[in-house]
Amino acid sequence: MPGIRMSRPSAVAVMVLTVALVIAPALAQAGTAPPQKTRRKPVPPVTVTLDTLLAKTAEYCRRLESSAFDFVCREEISETIDPKLDAAVTTAQKNALVDAGSTNYLGVGASNYIGPTLTFSTVRKIKRSVVYDYQCIRAGRTIREARTQLEENGKRKVVPNADLQTSIVVWATSLLAPVGLFGDRFQPGYDFTISGNDLIGKTAVVIIDAKPKPGAPPTRNLYGKAWVDPATGNILKIEWSESRVGRHEIFEKRGELFKRTPRLIIRSEFSAEKNGIRFPSRLYVEEAYLKANGKAFIRSKTEVVYKDFKFFTVEYETRD
Repeated sequence: MPGIRMSRPSAVAVMVLTVALVIAPALAQAGTAPPQKTRRKPVPPVTVTLDTLLAKTAEYCRRLESSAFDFVCREEISETIDPKLDAAVTTAQKNALVDAGSTNYLGVGASNYIGPTLTFSTVRKIKRSVVYDYQCIRAGRTIREARTQLEENGKRKVVPNADLQTSIVVWATSLLAPVGLFGDRFQPGYDFTISGNDLIGKTAVVIIDAKPKPGAPPTRNLYGKAWVDPATGNILKIEWSESRVGRHEIFEKRGELFKRTPRLIIRSEFSAEKNGIRFPSRLYVEEAYLKANGKAFIRSKTEVVYKDFKFFTVEYETRD
């Protein structure tokens, strides 16, 4: 069958038409308005008095303090450490901290020799992750913890009865954090204000700020903020800065070595719930050291996720 011959002007016309058909949809699409960002739905206002909220949170803290439980879960820890300040600490000082129970890295920087009289130290941020099978039992006022290590830095590493490889995470402190702000014996030392509303999941919550009263008995709590379910008084999220963290003497000794004031900021989320008691599901800790002018050096950030809970016992006392 003879082929179809096309003159040069006709061929050019076909090419122009083809290009136009390809470009036109693209131009049409480019000319359309960009997709609008989805706006967050306004948080419905919660009409509840501060006194009512404080009464409900105090009742929740009474349940929490009297609780007994037994559960297991998966504990995933990720930590970033900036050892710039550690690099200036001598080996003897480092060993003193290790003897005090510090397992959160503290060492000296690697020195590079670059001349007969000049050296410089290089330090890099350290990132690590550990996964544990975590068991926690509370009977009376005693909390017992047991960990089996499952992974380290993404690789399988099984270690029964493993030690916690950070001095930052104190689970019991996170669990009982609401008591330090809203417990009956602590409330008189604070000025409380409602600072707003928010949503946690589908639950409308009220944000309460707590600041120590002027002239109140000395407290080591610096400040607190909590996201409270107004229907139950349960604390779904809390943020506080305090020095009543377990093993805080380690941070105080570091502060002495660094010639700075230690500051810990802690945020906890409580999405795990059983029988009216909420358990930490996420924990964030920021360890910083402040100069005299208030400038902070963030030495470490630690984030812990608790998941796959299996509860065996959760109970508490009911008081009239």
